[in-house]
Amino acid sequence: MNQAHRHAGVLLHPTALPGKGGCGSFGQAAHDWLDLLGRHRIGIWQLLPLAPTDGTGSPYSSPSGSALNPWLLDGERLRQEGFLQPEDLEALPGATAAEGPMDLSLVAARSKALGEALARRWGAQPAEQQRAFARWRRSQRRWLPDHALFMVIRRLQGGQPWWQWPAPLAQRQRRALARIATDHADWLLQEQLLQWQLQRQWQQLRRQASQAGVQLLGDLPFYVAHDSADVWAHRSLFSLRPDGSLTAQSGVPPDYFSATGQLWGTPVYRWPRHLLSGFSWWLARLQRQFELFDQLRLDHFRALQSFWSVPGDALTAENGSWRWFPGWPLLALLWLRRGRHLPLIAEDLGVITPAVEALRDGFDLPGMKILQFAFNGDSTNPYLPANIRGRRWVVYTGTHDNATSVGWWQSLGDDARQRVAEAVGAPITAPAWQLLELALASSADLAVVPLQDLLELDDRARFNTPGTSSGNWTWRLQQPVASLDGALQGYGAMAGRYGRAAAAAGELN
Repeated sequence: MNQAHRHAGVLLHPTALPGKGGCGSFGQAAHDWLDLLGRHRIGIWQLLPLAPTDGTGSPYSSPSGSALNPWLLDGERLRQEGFLQPEDLEALPGATAAEGPMDLSLVAARSKALGEALARRWGAQPAEQQRAFARWRRSQRRWLPDHALFMVIRRLQGGQPWWQWPAPLAQRQRRALARIATDHADWLLQEQLLQWQLQRQWQQLRRQASQAGVQLLGDLPFYVAHDSADVWAHRSLFSLRPDGSLTAQSGVPPDYFSATGQLWGTPVYRWPRHLLSGFSWWLARLQRQFELFDQLRLDHFRALQSFWSVPGDALTAENGSWRWFPGWPLLALLWLRRGRHLPLIAEDLGVITPAVEALRDGFDLPGMKILQFAFNGDSTNPYLPANIRGRRWVVYTGTHDNATSVGWWQSLGDDARQRVAEAVGAPITAPAWQLLELALASSADLAVVPLQDLLELDDRARFNTPGTSSGNWTWRLQQPVASLDGALQGYGAMAGRYGRAAAAAGELN
């Protein structure tokens, strides 16, 4: 095996970083985090989608898939660069709030106030900054105008979904949209300035990551939210009726975990329209992500081969059907555009067919293995470390959707605990770290661990529990980033013993 391809990474979403303002940000804590990763030769920082969230805080259901989440904007850096004044920061909601779990209402109010302050100070900015902003707006014209309009109209309509807006706005009649642009020019400027500043701060982090030898691994949901600028602006590409309601929606069929399946409520794609356009919307969507990340995990990869389509008015996923998806031509076009290299990871969990495996392997994409799924007593379990073959995998102790490894261990029965001990070859005294060592020892190119496992936290630090609608996405690190030095030093040393080091650009595939 070529040891140069073996890397180690940490899964941590920026909202979980410590700091003022009620939410982690692209500010100093993120720069300190990258510094630690680089210092200890941990070559991958994996994040969840950076898009704005839905009302529950989920980044997987965004009102605008190409935008960045305004909650992540760091006010102190805006002040240091002269975009805001000290009194602007002092007036922000939550400016003096104690650090703790993320408060969704607080961070939403704070980002709104930041946008208002940026617009208020904008006229006094130097001409050079004005020109830079104008250039950036032109470069993002494929998504930025629709995003800004959508967010402004949503605000005017009290947060109602777009298909419940007055017909001229829901149907994007030109005169109605022009009136919004004229009457609410200041609100549009606020939305655009927020996105520009987010992009600037993220690019500062990208430059630091590159200098530190750390790759940024993003995450792209397969579907986009029904109530989103993406669907509102491109209705013909989605399974909608003229009134905006769904003719078909996404989900997965009944299985061992759910007798009625999972119903996701997002529109499925009208694939003939995408084929006829040469996948222009999909390619633009992916290109935007590659502007932000070095590598990209494609969530629900199996839907690139076939997807579960459920009638739009169904209340469960039971009466759906499998529909073909033209994943081969889409990935082939992307492969040619990217210089015959796809910096993608296939989220191929669950029941995967030979056709899905052929699609994944045909483009040399790494798949995923979750060690928490491995110890059910089945010797053929594909997640067992002994059954992981070859290097084209990403092995996780767990993901953002799983219990922490300590919480997982606490839930296991005696038989499962014995199977873990047999795989480790020693008594289990530190389950999170011993599971991590199994991941590092595997043949996979990349091993990733959630930060909660490095810190040996229990399920009070769990980030998300699928199938629940409250209490998710709010966990935050309750200690300074500098205090993580020992855990990351230990991780880097352990990774080094298994030939894993910092990554050079493009090495994951």
